[in-house]
Amino acid sequence: MTPTVLHLDERGRLRPADGSAPVPPDRIAEHLDRTLRVPERATDLYVYVHGWQTPPRAALRSAGRLLDAARGLAASAPGDYPGLAGGYRPWCVVVCWPSSSAPTPAGYRRVRDRAHAMSAPGVGQAAHVLGYLLGYLDAHRVSPDDPAVLTNRAGQYLHLVGHSFGGRFLCEAAQWAADPGRAPRVLGWSTPVDPRRPFTVDSSLVFQMAAPRDSFTTRFPALFEGEGRLRAPLRGPLVLTYSRWDRATGFWHLRAEGAAGIGHSGVGAAPVPQFTTRLRPPGEPYARRLLDHRIVNVDASRRFRGGRVSRLLPAGAHSDFHHPDSAHLLLSLAALSR
Repeated sequence: MTPTVLHLDERGRLRPADGSAPVPPDRIAEHLDRTLRVPERATDLYVYVHGWQTPPRAALRSAGRLLDAARGLAASAPGDYPGLAGGYRPWCVVVCWPSSSAPTPAGYRRVRDRAHAMSAPGVGQAAHVLGYLLGYLDAHRVSPDDPAVLTNRAGQYLHLVGHSFGGRFLCEAAQWAADPGRAPRVLGWSTPVDPRRPFTVDSSLVFQMAAPRDSFTTRFPALFEGEGRLRAPLRGPLVLTYSRWDRATGFWHLRAEGAAGIGHSGVGAAPVPQFTTRLRPPGEPYARRLLDHRIVNVDASRRFRGGRVSRLLPAGAHSDFHHPDSAHLLLSLAALSR
């Protein structure tokens, strides 16, 4: 299935594909209704947000490569993903944003500040737009024709996938979408459903997140429950890869933020317990106990290395996540969400 593309400008506003004026906040739902058509045969819906230095065409290729690899694994080794016995037919919305800058510390800081401003209350609309998108996809989930598929409320599963700064946007969107309501029943994970939630996201996967290690305490506290606060609509785990060969979130992040980022060293302080495991190759299944946690750090240093030359380049292995191992992790999350 060909991904659908949505474009955000530097203020996080939704822009039509023809480059016309931004969509007003009160017309976002109407625009999505005209633009998106959730295929009835899809079993899994993905929202993919790219990272630093990624033009729209590259973002589209990136999402396509990842899901094509996942489909290939599901077809070639179905026994490794028993939860997908009813079929795996992914469909994806790719969210593009202006991520280009000079490959320097100043350029990194510029994109970091832009990513923050695009979601900042009273300044940017990115979280607002993505929150609407999540709600729209949930409301338009339909039941696949295959009755053997284990279903949640409407038969399709909703997953978030981000890379680099794209992970920030997804976390902001999940916080924005944390409005009271009634959550659907979702099978699979041990985290209980909060009946006041309007919908849930079945899994969230961020490759090499460009954010401080304490972000889930300082920047995204509403992702998890707290005193007098409901958690955001994340039903499944929040899974984040990291690699010591990632220079963008190591070398550059250290100079821009004063410390290495999540993509280099994993999550640090967090408001909920977390678990750490290693990235596994295809053929080595993930047991549920390895991924059924609120936050899961996945050490990908063995695989996300880049070549000998790329490790010395500004980003290092920051974008070196297109491996069968990544598709295996993404597909395992889909299977375990059932």
